Amino acid sequence: MKSKYLPLLLLALLLVLDSCSSGKKAYENGDYYSAVLKSVNRLRQKPGHKKSKETLRKSYPMALITLEKRVQHLQAANEPFKWKKILEAYNQINHMYEEISHAPGALAVVPNPRNYYKSTDDIKNKAAEESYQAGRKLLSKNTREAAKEAYFYFSDVQHFVPGYKDIDRQIAEAEFMATLKVVVEQIPVPGRYSLSGNFFQDRIEEFLHSQYKGNNFVRFYTPQEAEKEDLRIIDQYLQIQFDDFVVGQTHISEKTETISRDSVKIGEVTVPEAGKKPVYGTVKAKFKLSRKEVISKGLLSIRVIDANNSAVLLHRKFPGEFIWFSEWASFNGDERALTKEQLALSELSEVPPPPPQQLFIEFTKPIFSQLTGSVREFYSRF
Repeated sequence: MKSKYLPLLLLALLLVLDSCSSGKKAYENGDYYSAVLKSVNRLRQKPGHKKSKETLRKSYPMALITLEKRVQHLQAANEPFKWKKILEAYNQINHMYEEISHAPGALAVVPNPRNYYKSTDDIKNKAAEESYQAGRKLLSKNTREAAKEAYFYFSDVQHFVPGYKDIDRQIAEAEFMATLKVVVEQIPVPGRYSLSGNFFQDRIEEFLHSQYKGNNFVRFYTPQEAEKEDLRIIDQYLQIQFDDFVVGQTHISEKTETISRDSVKIGEVTVPEAGKKPVYGTVKAKFKLSRKEVISKGLLSIRVIDANNSAVLLHRKFPGEFIWFSEWASFNGDERALTKEQLALSELSEVPPPPPQQLFIEFTKPIFSQLTGSVREFYSRF
């Protein structure tokens, strides 16, 4: 049964949504800047929307006064990063100017929105300088955490004034100092599986060098790269090796059973005055199912060693297994006793397994997944 209150509830919901989209709620909460943006957005969709016009008419002057007073307060104060905060306030005023200027319905309410584009050029330089000096001070502490913080300050400088002083060099220096440098040592797989082992190790290197996105301040080096770049500061060693593995362990099993099925037509008889009638009985077959399994498995070990004191920071082992199998069957007796699946199996013959190199690759797939997940988890904390 349809509720008589449903239309009223829908009407109330529409009124609430209309109020929110017009920015009225933000205005009532004293968030004049958001109220301006919401009402302008609504007027862009519906230029004649009365509530949005009214909200914009009341909220824009309040937003302007609030932001300009903040600028005046910051100019008189001695707060850290005052010029960055002043720039943020001016950018908000300029953003309101752009939004109103590109919405005819809003421009009809506020025909002359204010902007501070001329003022921001000087402010950008002052904001760049204060962030530049803050970054330089942090960089002088010569610690990784301070360098990481300096990197973000220098990035602000580049955003405020691209190419400011020697900012490109400062960013590069801070990033290098902030980056955890990890040399990856992979123990080669010996013997006949070296080709597949190299493929697996190449996948790990590709992940660490180009696919790992867990932390921008971690870089992995091969021993050759570390030597080529004359890397004098190494923070950690990531050691990867197979503790044990077996490829192509073969098991063959056979299962024989006698299968019977009732109510199967086995012939016909002639009945006087009734003609031929089918005869039903039980049919049997001896069914032999053969299964060949080729098991390949291994255990990979990783260790993270602190390069400064040789402490083991992480030690984990990752198992992997791949079981290839082939099934085929044979039977003696009446094939009508068999199911469709059993008949299909009886038409098959033994299939040779994949080559050992491919079996090695297959059992390392789950290992690779565990390894990459563990690396992401561990290095996310740095």
